[in-house]
Amino acid sequence: MPQAAALVTTPSFVRAGEAGTVAHFRALAASSPLPLVVYHIPYRTGQQLSTAALRELAAIEGVVGVKYATGGLDQTAAELLADAPEGFAFLTGEDAFLSPMMALGAAGGILASAHLATARFVELVEAWQAGDVARARALGHRLTGLALSAFTAPNPTVTKGVLHAQGRIPTPDVRLPLLPAGEAEVRAALALASGLDQ
Repeated sequence: MPQAAALVTTPSFVRAGEAGTVAHFRALAASSPLPLVVYHIPYRTGQQLSTAALRELAAIEGVVGVKYATGGLDQTAAELLADAPEGFAFLTGEDAFLSPMMALGAAGGILASAHLATARFVELVEAWQAGDVARARALGHRLTGLALSAFTAPNPTVTKGVLHAQGRIPTPDVRLPLLPAGEAEVRAALALASGLDQ
């Protein structure tokens, strides 16, 4: 996976269909100075891609991976990970599913909650890559709790609230129509993040 890549969502609103989506990425890859990572997030774009369509995207020169955010571990993810295209990074976008996706062979994740315990998320990825299943499973369970806590209010409000409480960002403010997370949600996630340091 290259050091820099553009994260590009599948076309939204128009529901271009699989052929249109592939054509869209073919045109983007041909003109982009950066490699592309397909951001597959059907609950925001309104379009689910099949395993075959994702394999077709993986075959496009300049498309180097997918941020796979379909709500969980589904049949398409299992099929793609069982026979991953060479040179195509499968990255989960579902924070709570990082550990099971890694167990199936994912390269990693692009995760909002990883900002709250970055070293621990790196440790989890390294444990799975090293085959240290016992360590990965135990840490994965702890990080899943943090990830679920980070999504108790609309993303990224809890994450920003925790980062602000830790003094890492100047304000927990978000743009409308989002509102800052409530104190209880932030406090719960902060406690889980703090507990990971022990």
